[in-house]
Amino acid sequence: MASSLTCTGVIWALLSLLCAAASCVGFFMPYWLLGTQMDKPVSFGTFRRCSYPVRDEERQITVMVEQCGRYASFHGIPSLEWRICTVVTGVGCGLLLLVALTALMGCCISDLISRTIGRVAGGIQFVGGLLIGSGCALYPLGWDSEEVQQTCNNSSDQFQLGSCQIGWAYYCTGAGAAAAMLLCTWLSCFAGKKQKQYPY
Repeated sequence: MASSLTCTGVIWALLSLLCAAASCVGFFMPYWLLGTQMDKPVSFGTFRRCSYPVRDEERQITVMVEQCGRYASFHGIPSLEWRICTVVTGVGCGLLLLVALTALMGCCISDLISRTIGRVAGGIQFVGGLLIGSGCALYPLGWDSEEVQQTCNNSSDQFQLGSCQIGWAYYCTGAGAAAAMLLCTWLSCFAGKKQKQYPY
């Protein structure tokens, strides 16, 4: 199998896949914000939540359902900031995944990634990382929503956690984006082989 990547390019392809996987897994998992409600652990992502209160009409009490799921609709997401964060971070993850898969194909297909295409791919990774970073920066603006305040003992506000804490998925998403922006973008400049110059 012929490759269109240099040795640095192979490292770039593997690191791109790792960064995209970290960002995508972190984005999908509902462990960005951790707290408790009615003595049960509760966690939030941008578009998912684990453990939520439900009114039991039979016993006339509110009980916690301990399972994870998406919000019923896009408008069911607790705040406008989290809706924007979901879209921005999702687009960023999509871009990182697209570049990572293209880079992996470059390991097997000759003449797929030239120096110019490698640099363009690095630019796309930078934009993807920037979008994910923007989503991570927007996320704390939604901490003043009613759902989050109920989970954080009514002491949370924008950029104030109250009794809650940031979960591993938030860090995973941000770290994948930062590595894509810094390392992958730089490595992409040296990823493609120089194209052969034909005399005709």
